[in-house]
Amino acid sequence: MAAVIEARGLSWRFKSRAGEVRALDNVDFNVQQGRIVGLIGPNGAGKTTALRAILGLGPYEGDLKVLGLDPYTQRDELMKQVCFIADVAVLPGWLRVNQAVEFVAGIHPHFRADRALQLLGKTDIKLGSRVRELSKGMITQLHLALVMAIDAKLLVLDEPTLGLDIIYRKQFYESLLGDYFDEERTILLTTHQVEEVENILTDLLFIDRGRVVLDTPMDEVPTKFVQVTVSPDRIAEARELKPFYEREVFGRTVMYFQSAASDGLRRLGDARTPSVADLFVAKIKGAAA
Repeated sequence: MAAVIEARGLSWRFKSRAGEVRALDNVDFNVQQGRIVGLIGPNGAGKTTALRAILGLGPYEGDLKVLGLDPYTQRDELMKQVCFIADVAVLPGWLRVNQAVEFVAGIHPHFRADRALQLLGKTDIKLGSRVRELSKGMITQLHLALVMAIDAKLLVLDEPTLGLDIIYRKQFYESLLGDYFDEERTILLTTHQVEEVENILTDLLFIDRGRVVLDTPMDEVPTKFVQVTVSPDRIAEARELKPFYEREVFGRTVMYFQSAASDGLRRLGDARTPSVADLFVAKIKGAAA
């Protein structure tokens, strides 16, 4: 099966007062069809730059194909098959909800107005309301309804629930999974609220300082990584096994191991599979160290 996104040697650089900055530095990654990929990294890591390249929003170096197309030179064709939700509202405040539906119906060949109205009917949004009269959560719901009514193969989400309360965040992801996602569609998601999306992701892509530091399917995490809260009398023995990161938590030493048999580590203390958030911290700080 051909990759939905295939990047080889992808780089993006720009000039700043401090000199040349490589926002992306020769990265390789693939995103397969029917996957939900979490693109996760600290601020300034290169996440948004990677999305800009994927969406054809600027020139890049290296090889990049999205749905078999060059996103920069074939952007018009690509955007018929890709949808995007950013962390900022882009709809004008004077626009009414029903006018937004009519507008998208007039410009996008794969948009279904009846589907958008059906999705909006599940919310408290009134069709005659202006965008400026809606709460941030409602605006996000409106964006999602418009996007989910487009028959797109790839959905790109850049911090889509930023600033929303927990109720709206949960509703957002429930709608995304229940009303949009299927085996034919692919979702690429960036977020800092890792704990809330951990259970829906199929793949992890960690990025830091413009480089990929982890690219793995979620179902391989338990076999690749082990987190051990080491017994005090076993710390020296544990360090001999070369953890890639360790930290202190409430006076206990926690170590992270990669490609190590968990059975052999259990004698050192409490061994378990790390959460995505803990694994992210360990990989980023371990790589920096």
